[in-house]
Amino acid sequence: MIVALTMDYIVMPIYIRKGDTRYLMNVIDRPLSVALDKLESEGFLGSVYDTLYTNNMPPSMVVDQFPKPNTLVKPGRTIRLNITAPEKLVEVPALVGQSRRSAEIILHQLGLSIDTVYTEFNPDYPKGTVAWQSPKGGDFLKKGHGVHLTISEGLPPNFYQVPNIFGLSKAKAEEELSKAGLKIGKVYYQQNFDLIPYTVLNQSIDAGTVLESIQDIDITVSVLNMDDIFNRIINQ
Repeated sequence: MIVALTMDYIVMPIYIRKGDTRYLMNVIDRPLSVALDKLESEGFLGSVYDTLYTNNMPPSMVVDQFPKPNTLVKPGRTIRLNITAPEKLVEVPALVGQSRRSAEIILHQLGLSIDTVYTEFNPDYPKGTVAWQSPKGGDFLKKGHGVHLTISEGLPPNFYQVPNIFGLSKAKAEEELSKAGLKIGKVYYQQNFDLIPYTVLNQSIDAGTVLESIQDIDITVSVLNMDDIFNRIINQ
């Protein structure tokens, strides 16, 4: 009986260091280096176990600890600390001119997303492509955030965009103009020995010009012999 009581009340408490505990200090809101020194001075070990990414607090600040402050803890125990680190920023890619689907894939690969999508008629960008973005390419954005896009609806209704017919044959130029809802007007001839006859050398309205009404496009084409053209005109 005496031996049993001795084991319960004397030997075992010594073995498990019963009573050798102390209240854990609070190191939250302290720099990591200070927190580690404080813990060590009290006989504890400090270890970083998690990171909070934020730009609202200085880096390497303790924002949480386990066990919690004022908990009875045995000396030598490792105290786990959650500290801050600068939030990761992602460089926004240049998306203007890309299709909407391509823009989605590129943003997803970088950890970004599409936020708001607007649409507008825009003659400068084909239908379904990105005509504007915010933030712009080269800016930085927090990972997980979204980019605002404007997707082109192409030409406004009843508008006509002049195609580039320079270097095309006269027949091919007429075909391209027809696709755009336009047609050839006057045809001028210029002697040229370097090009295949009837190659378009010039057009009266610059390629890319958006017209609000149908206009004929005058063209200049190459010929080898101006006399042939003169004789053809005379015979007509």
